[in-house]
Amino acid sequence: MKLAGLSTRSAGLLLAGGLLAPLAGAFYLPGIAPHDYKSGELVELQVNSLTPSLNAENKLESVLSFGYYDDRFHFCRPEGGPKAAHESLGSILFGDRIYGSVFDLHMLKDTSCQVLCKQTIPGKDAAFINDKIMKGYNYNWLIDGLPAATVKVDDRTQDQFYSVGFELGSSLAGQLVPHFHNHYDITVQYHTLDEVHHRVVGVVVTPASKHTEMPKDGGDVSCDAVEPMNLHEDRDNQVVFTYSVKWVSSDKSWATRWDAYLHAVDPRIHWFSLINSMVIVVFLSAMLGLILMRTLRKDIARYNSEDAEDLQEDFGWKLVHGDVFRPPQRFELLSVILGSGYQLFWMVVTTLVIALLGFLSPSSRGSLTTAMLLLFIVYGFSAGFNSAHLYHSFGGLSLKRIIITTALFVPGICWVVMMVINLCLAATHSSAAAPIGTLLGVMALWFAISIPLTICGAYLGFRRKTIDPPVRVNQIPRQIPDQPWYLKPIPSALMGGILSFGAIFIELYFIMNSIWFHKVYYVFGFLFLVFTILVITTAEVTVLLTYFHLCAEDYRWHWRSVYTAGASAFYVFVYGVLFYFSRLRLASYASLIIYFGWMAIACFLFFILTGTIGFVASHMFVRKIYGAIKID
Repeated sequence: MKLAGLSTRSAGLLLAGGLLAPLAGAFYLPGIAPHDYKSGELVELQVNSLTPSLNAENKLESVLSFGYYDDRFHFCRPEGGPKAAHESLGSILFGDRIYGSVFDLHMLKDTSCQVLCKQTIPGKDAAFINDKIMKGYNYNWLIDGLPAATVKVDDRTQDQFYSVGFELGSSLAGQLVPHFHNHYDITVQYHTLDEVHHRVVGVVVTPASKHTEMPKDGGDVSCDAVEPMNLHEDRDNQVVFTYSVKWVSSDKSWATRWDAYLHAVDPRIHWFSLINSMVIVVFLSAMLGLILMRTLRKDIARYNSEDAEDLQEDFGWKLVHGDVFRPPQRFELLSVILGSGYQLFWMVVTTLVIALLGFLSPSSRGSLTTAMLLLFIVYGFSAGFNSAHLYHSFGGLSLKRIIITTALFVPGICWVVMMVINLCLAATHSSAAAPIGTLLGVMALWFAISIPLTICGAYLGFRRKTIDPPVRVNQIPRQIPDQPWYLKPIPSALMGGILSFGAIFIELYFIMNSIWFHKVYYVFGFLFLVFTILVITTAEVTVLLTYFHLCAEDYRWHWRSVYTAGASAFYVFVYGVLFYFSRLRLASYASLIIYFGWMAIACFLFFILTGTIGFVASHMFVRKIYGAIKID
C-alpha cells in the first residue's frame, strides 16, 4: 500500500515551494537586442492606442481603447500618413495599434517648445475628447520599445516607480470643463557605453495644458502660456500641439531598464496570498493523510480479511465496487472536456515555465498572448489523444465523432464569444477590434495546424490500449440510497470549489488589475507557485469529496469530480461581478458585454482546467483503492 504517499508528495511540494520562494519575483531577459545610438541619431517615438484608466473617483468607466490617429482626436499626422509598426499576433489581439509619429527626437539633442501642428477641433469632436478625459484616458507612447511613463510614488515605501502611460487631460473637482493636454515635456534617460554609443533606459512624459497661440508675425512660438487649453463643445477650437525634449544621463543599465516599470505595489500582499494558499494545502493534506493512513487502511484490511464475520459487515465504498467503473452518462462530452483540460493544463504549465525563465520579456509586446495561443494550438495533439483514449475506454466506437467534437467544442465556444466581443468593439469604433486579416490568420492556425494535430492525437489515442477497470462491472446498476443534503450535487460542489478559489483569490486581484487597468504584470514566480498550490488543492479537495460520495454508496463520481473541482470557476465569476461593482463603473452596454464576455471565456476555460485536474486525481484514487481489495 502506497496510499499515504499522496500526502507525503504534497508536503514535498510545499517544501519545494518554500525553497523556491526567494525566486518568486522571477527574472527576465531583456527580450530584444539593444540599439546603440550615436549623438544626433534619430530616435523614433511611436504612438499606441489611447486606453482607459481610473477616473477622478478611482473608478474605471470604459474598457474601450481608441487609435491615436482616430479622426476625432485630431492629433498631428506625419506627411504621407502614419506608418504601422510590425506587431506580433498577441500584440494585435491584445489591442495594440502602434504607428510612427511626427515627433523629431535626436540622441542628446535637447529641444524646447517645438511645434507639432495646429489643428481645428469641432465642437462635436471636442465633446468626444472631453468625455475621454473625464473617463481617465491615457496616451501610450513608445521610445526604443520603452513605454512613456508617469513618475508615481508608492504611498507605503515612498519609492518612485513608473506607471505606464500619461493623462490625455485633467479634470479636477470643481472644474466645469476639463483641461486638454496639448504640450508634452519628454524626458529621456540614456546610458552611455563609451564616448560614442548611448542607449535609452527610461522615458518620462509630463503633459501640460497650454492655450498656446501661433504668432501672427510668424515668429517663434512661446510655451509659457498660463491659461489652460479648454475644448468648448459649442464651437470650433484652435489647438496648437507642442513638445520639449530633455536628455538625462543615467547609471541605469540597459538590462535593468524595465525594473522601474515592474514595481510590485506592496509585495507583502503576494506573500500573504502564498502563505494563505499553503495553509489551505497543509490543512487538506492533513485531512487526506488521516483518511489514507488510518480509515482506508483499516477498511482495506477488513475487506481483505478472511474472517466471515468481518465480510458480513462490509459497508460503504466496497459495496459499490461493481458500479464504480461503470461508464458515466454522456461520456462523449466528458471525454471532450477532459481532453481539452489536458490541452489547457500543458499550455499553462509550459507558458509559466517559459515566463519563469524570463523568456517572455515585457520588451516583446504581446509575447505572452502569442505564446499562449501558439501553445494551445500545438497542444491540440494532447486534446485529441486524451479525448479519444478516454472515449474508447468508456466504450465509445466512433473515432470520427470524437475528433470533430474535440476539435470544435471548446475552441468553437470561445471563438463565438470572441466574435460577439469583436463586433461590439467594431460597433463602437474601438481600435481594439481585431482586423479581418488577423481573425483569418487565427482561423488558419486553428484549421491548418490545431485540427490536424487533434486528428493525429485522436488516432493514436484511439489505438492505445484502453484503461481496464481493476474490478468487474455489474450488468445491473446498483440503486443509490438517498444522500445527505451536504453530499447532493450543488452543496458538495460549492464546498469543494470555495477551497480551490481560496488558494488563488488574492493573486486573482492583481491579475484583473493588470488586465483591465493596463498595468504591467510580471510576478510570474508568485503565479507559478500559486498555480502549483491550486493544482494540489483542487486534487485533494476532489479526492476527499469523492471518498465521501463512495462511502455514501454513490458511485457517480466521474461527473461529480469534474464539477466539484470546476465549481471554483463559479466563484471566479462571482469575484468578477464583485470586482465590477467595486472598481468599475462601465457607462455603455458595449463595455459591459466586453467585460462579462471575457470573464465568461476565462471562467469557462478555468472550469475545464480545474475539472480535469479533479477528475484525474479522483480517477487515480478510485483505481488505487479498488485495486487494493479482494473481490469475490
